[in-house]
Amino acid sequence: MSENKYRIKAYLYENVLTKDNSNDFMAKPVSERTVSVSQICQSAVSRGRADISAAVMEHATEIFLEEMAYLLCRGYSVNTGYFTANAGIHGFFGSASETFSKDRQNVIFHFHQGEKLRAAIPDIEVDVLGLATPASAILQVTDVKSGSVNDLLTPGRNLSIVGTQIKIMGDDPARGVYFIDTATQAKTMVPAFDIVSNNTSELIVVIPALPAGKYHLEVITRDGEGTLLKKSQTVAFDHILTVE
Repeated sequence: MSENKYRIKAYLYENVLTKDNSNDFMAKPVSERTVSVSQICQSAVSRGRADISAAVMEHATEIFLEEMAYLLCRGYSVNTGYFTANAGIHGFFGSASETFSKDRQNVIFHFHQGEKLRAAIPDIEVDVLGLATPASAILQVTDVKSGSVNDLLTPGRNLSIVGTQIKIMGDDPARGVYFIDTATQAKTMVPAFDIVSNNTSELIVVIPALPAGKYHLEVITRDGEGTLLKKSQTVAFDHILTVE
C-alpha cells in the first residue's frame, strides 16, 4: 500500500436509512475536527504548498469566497474544479401566476464535489474500526421547511433527526434535545411538548426560537436499543447547523 494514500477512519452503525435489511450497516467517518480558512492556510504553508504567507493567503481566500457568494446570490453557477455550486428554490407554487414569497418558498444553495476532488477518491483508504460502542449516533438531520440536510435550521419548524438509539428515555432531568451556540456555548433545550415523534431511529422536534448563528446538536438519553442504559449518554452530531 502506498504511503501517500489519504486515510479516513470510520465506525459501523446499523443502517436506519434503509428498512429492508436488518443486517445492513453504514460507515460513519470519524470527524478529526473542523478547520477554518485560517487553519487551512496555515496547513498549506506548513506543508510547503504555498509560496506566500498564511495571512496573505487567508486574505486572498476571503476575497475569493466573498466574490463567489456575491455571484451565487445573483444566480450564477460556480465551478471551482473542486466543487460546483448553484442556487436553488425550495417550495411549491400554487399557480403559474404566483410570485415568490419567503413565507412559502426559500432560496438554498447546492454544493457538489467537482472533478479535482473526485479524482482524489481512488487515493483514499478507509480504516473500518468495527461496530461503534456505544451504538448511539445522529446520522442525518433534515430541516423540513427548507429541505436542507445537515445544514440549515428554521426556527419554529420541524427538524427530523435520524440515527441509532436516540429515543429520549430515562428519568434523568437533563435528558432531551439541545442546540448549543458555538460562539457562546449557551444551550437551548427543546421542550418535551415540542418533541413531535420520539423513536429509537428518528426524532422529530420543533426547532426553538434560536437567534441567527451556528449550533451544535446534542441528544441526551439512556436509550440502549429499547432498554435503559445504566446512565445517560450524550450523542453529538458532527455537523454544524446554521440559523440564518
